[in-house]
Amino acid sequence: MKSFAERFGARPDTVASAPGRVNLLGEHTDYNDGYVLPASIPQRTRVAMRVAAGTVTTVYSAELDATASFTPGEPPQQQFARYVYGCIEETRLRVGDVPALDIHVESDVPMGVGLSSSAALEVATLRALRDLFELPLEDVLVAQLAQRAEIHHAGVNCGILDQMASSLLDLGSMLFLDTRSLARTLLPLPAGAEVLVVDSGVARSLAASKYNERRAECEEAARRLGVASLRDVDDPHAVERLDDPWRRRARHVVSENARVQSAPGASAEAFGKLMNASHASLRDDYEVSIAALDELAALLQGDEHVYGAKLTGAGFGGACVALCRAGTTPEAGRRVIDKYHASGRRGRVLVPA
Repeated sequence: MKSFAERFGARPDTVASAPGRVNLLGEHTDYNDGYVLPASIPQRTRVAMRVAAGTVTTVYSAELDATASFTPGEPPQQQFARYVYGCIEETRLRVGDVPALDIHVESDVPMGVGLSSSAALEVATLRALRDLFELPLEDVLVAQLAQRAEIHHAGVNCGILDQMASSLLDLGSMLFLDTRSLARTLLPLPAGAEVLVVDSGVARSLAASKYNERRAECEEAARRLGVASLRDVDDPHAVERLDDPWRRRARHVVSENARVQSAPGASAEAFGKLMNASHASLRDDYEVSIAALDELAALLQGDEHVYGAKLTGAGFGGACVALCRAGTTPEAGRRVIDKYHASGRRGRVLVPA
């Protein structure tokens, strides 16, 4: 792991950062034009950059201790650098030429556990570009360019939830977001509550392929219901006339949208019940949970200081998020991890770090 000065022999011209996120409610609704309710986490990705000599952009990842280089129109082979390349290319399309850069990436956002490390990298890169070149990129546009970078250059057909959360959220708040209109409201966490995030220790090995499969199933369910997207289903009973698996996929999306819409202003106790119901729906109707996540969610839900808990992210591994009584979160995390380890599994508390 090298600093910017150690890798490039000089100081950066600018440094920008962006947080990871955890999704409290609204799982798998964003690509169905639905509602989401993410919160940011303390961990951040920092991107430092300066204008480089020559025509080659160089990106160094401190965590991976890896370097990648590219020129306009020639994407790098390394996946981590494709996110950065995509941000530069989308900026170039928006505002014009961008010179070659030296870029240093450092992050404490955990990777591969559903906390949007890729969105944090994209937003931090775009913020650094905005600062360095004084570009007219407001925060929603930053999120949109970040999403385009991930779809068109990193090959992930994502919704806009992660990028909007990383670009707009402050620590301690939630983002109530309509992913179709991008209408949004920053809200406080439920009174007297804090967020706990626990990694299951299981890598999300099937998340990408199953994500694309679920997305296709939702599109087919919408087609069979005669709506543009599942967001447009007004009558929850309408989905029951579908055959499986489309019925269960649509039932999750419609009920999850309703849960998000019920959350603003809810007490911590009521919010926790919505999270518990969300996990059950993700497990039974959307089928993106696994045994380790179910066990971890059950342990969290059973703790005396936890209001509710669910898996967070795409599923098939990764982490669970819980809403805890304020002031008890570290102790609740330790109790749950001890019980989880006693069952033979290995996990870790991610938030609070």
